[in-house]
Amino acid sequence: MPSAPEGHWLVSPRPDAPCTIIAEIAQAHDGSLGMAHAYIDTAVAAGADAIKFQTHIADAESTASEPWRTKFSPQDDTRIDYWKRMEFTPEQWAGLKAHADTAGIQFLSSPFSIEAVALLEKVGVAGWKVASGEITNFPMLDVMARTGQPVMLSTGMSPWEEIDAAVDRIRKHDVPLSILQCATQYPSPPELVGLNLLGEFRDRYGTGVGLSDHSGTIYPGLAAATLGIQVLEVHVTMSREMFGPDVVASVTSQELKSLVDGVRFVETMRAHPVDKGQVGAHIAPLREIFLKSVVPTKDLDAGVVLTGNHLTTKKPGTGIPANELDHVIGRRLCRSVKRDVPLTHEDLES
Repeated sequence: MPSAPEGHWLVSPRPDAPCTIIAEIAQAHDGSLGMAHAYIDTAVAAGADAIKFQTHIADAESTASEPWRTKFSPQDDTRIDYWKRMEFTPEQWAGLKAHADTAGIQFLSSPFSIEAVALLEKVGVAGWKVASGEITNFPMLDVMARTGQPVMLSTGMSPWEEIDAAVDRIRKHDVPLSILQCATQYPSPPELVGLNLLGEFRDRYGTGVGLSDHSGTIYPGLAAATLGIQVLEVHVTMSREMFGPDVVASVTSQELKSLVDGVRFVETMRAHPVDKGQVGAHIAPLREIFLKSVVPTKDLDAGVVLTGNHLTTKKPGTGIPANELDHVIGRRLCRSVKRDVPLTHEDLES
């Protein structure tokens, strides 16, 4: 399998690893190859690290009895008809991969059958994303893990015992692994996002962790970034007026750009903790502007013993700090001073 393009690691357990942001296109192209290519350029323009599709080979993954999750498509009589309309040829998948490589973005596609894994292995992917519904598909997990490529395991529909079993299965192949929290309700309300599970995954498995977000907003992704996730996946649509089952759970291309910028801003903040025990060099000039000094309320001669009536506090903060006013009262001037000119310790007798 061709190696992954240079860029962020898809999975890393390091807490300081940059978050890989994946633009999940899924079926947003609605079977149009041209639209699929357009989404690659959109993801690149937004600053995403990877673009992800879904590879469906209808006869290998489904049957005529598969029910609709939501009957959204008037042009497809059955669910399997829809999957067939979503198929691309191996040559078309290779063209999408070549486009992603040229554009400098990592190429991913979730397989939904062993045949899809074989197709994608020939095309070349940067790693494997296991969809929530495939977590118990051990034959497919084995085939993916044997390639040695990183694996991202989505956990949206599974209890702990199923996740444990899948993690154990993948770890037998000693491949990089990350665990993704995923709410499978589209769109996901805030009560179901489950940010608490990110820390639990990290503690339980010692892996990189991430969020596969279906809220249709940028908020969960930004919140998850503050927790140091390694992977963030969001569905993307060109517009909320687009057709398809995932539009309600997607961010627009403009929102994706805001999300990417926000995550990078959060990462920079987390990487630069502020020490309140020290005043940074960039703060010193501001302190002189905004803080206040002890100043005389009128002109005073040398020898005057200062009282509260002689003194007040005003900007700038270039003299004796305002919080030392009480200590200045009762001191004797060793030289004459002018009204509103900040006092210094050199103005006072020792």
